[in-house]
This record gives sequence, structure tokens and C-alpha cells, in this order.
Amino acid sequence: MTATLSSKGRVLPKIIGHRGVCGYAPENTLASFKKASELGVKWVEFDAKLIASGDVIVFHDDTLDRTTSGSGDVARADLSLVRSLDAGSWFGEEFRGEPVPTLIETMQVLADLGLAANVEIKPSPGMERQTAEATCDVIRDHWPGGLPPPVISSFKDDCIAVACDRLPHIERALLIEDDVTNWRARVERLSCCAVHIWHELLSIEVMQEFHEFGVSVRSFTINDRALAAQLFDWGLESICTDFPDRFAGL
Repeated sequence: MTATLSSKGRVLPKIIGHRGVCGYAPENTLASFKKASELGVKWVEFDAKLIASGDVIVFHDDTLDRTTSGSGDVARADLSLVRSLDAGSWFGEEFRGEPVPTLIETMQVLADLGLAANVEIKPSPGMERQTAEATCDVIRDHWPGGLPPPVISSFKDDCIAVACDRLPHIERALLIEDDVTNWRARVERLSCCAVHIWHELLSIEVMQEFHEFGVSVRSFTINDRALAAQLFDWGLESICTDFPDRFAGL
């Protein structure tokens, strides 16, 4: 199975679609991944979350309210409830009835579309290890053989530690959004090959520190072409964006 192969040391494409391409379709839905493919995107990022029934769904928030017709904590939901929800009409009437996909369903669509992926483990509070264990097990058992191995990322050290243990040959990336003071110790302890960092934290000096340490640097969420061009000049490998078509030719 592809997920047993080493994915370390790769160079990713410059452009990665954020939650599919959430500037054009409801985030973390199959419609968003299909739109990414239509736009020529080769890699997408999305969020993996554990629900009460033990299933892993592709979903960002800790509650259902913002992006579905439901309400309440995602962690308390079972699959039958999740399947009954409309996850599209909040974005646009043309997406009415779009479902919340499971991770397994998403991987099947990625295989059909030839899309590689950065899977962010996005646990509900207090469910870091359980979410990571379930996500890694699904990737281990179901990742499509025709796709490159994924990148697994998280803001939570416990999640990355589980991935290190369960999928040691799959590339791990540490997500950073507000603190660049202790990243070296965390990257080393968790054997990460990359950092995915909020763009406002980047400077040419910070970029040099990352490169001297030997990690790949990718940044989120960038929708401005001039900013992307500057960061690429500094040596950024990839951006995660809602609007990948804005960056043609960079």
C-alpha cells in the first residue's frame, strides 16, 4: 500500500488548495475537491475530525453550526446525524444538499481525481490522541495505492506524536500560527520534515532559520499574489490558498 512507502524529502507543488478550494465551493466537501481538480490543482489540504460513532469525517470546526444545517458539538454527533446534514447551502444555493464526507469517502474521490493531500488532524478539545489514532488507522488501511503518500499535519503535538508512532514513514508537518519561539525542539522531538506557518509570522530571517535547520516551509492561508511572490522569493516551498487560480505562472 502506498502509505507504507516513505514520503520524506519530497518537494510539494507551489499551490495547495485550502479545504479543497474553499473560495469556490463549500469547504471540506467533495464538491470542493472536485472544483480543485477542475482548476488544475494537484494537492489539497483538508481537516480530519473524530465523531462519537468512531468515524472520521472531513470537517474543521468543533461545532456543526457554521457550515451545516445542524448545531451542537461535532464530537457528540454520530454518523447517521452527520449524514443527514446539509453542508453546502450556507455557501451557495447551488450546493444545497452537499454532504459532510467521511475520510474514507474523501480518499476514494481523491483517487478518482488524482489529487494528493495534506491531511490536518483537527481534534475536538480533549480528543487529540483518539482523533489522531483513528485518522492514522484510516490512512493506513484505506489510503489509495495510486496516490502519493499524504502529508500529515497538526497544531497539536499529541496528534503528531501519534502519527510518528503509527505511520513513521509518512511525512509530518508542524502547524504554527502564533509562536515561533520553541519550534526547533518541537520539530526535533516529533521528527517533522516541514513546518506549515501562518504567513504573518514569516520574515526572511525566520525563513533562513527554518532552512538552516533543514525543514521545508509552507504557509497558509495566502490569497494575495504579491505576497505569495515575495514569500517564494524568500524560499517558501508552497502556499495553501482558497483561490489557486490567482497564482498562475508564479
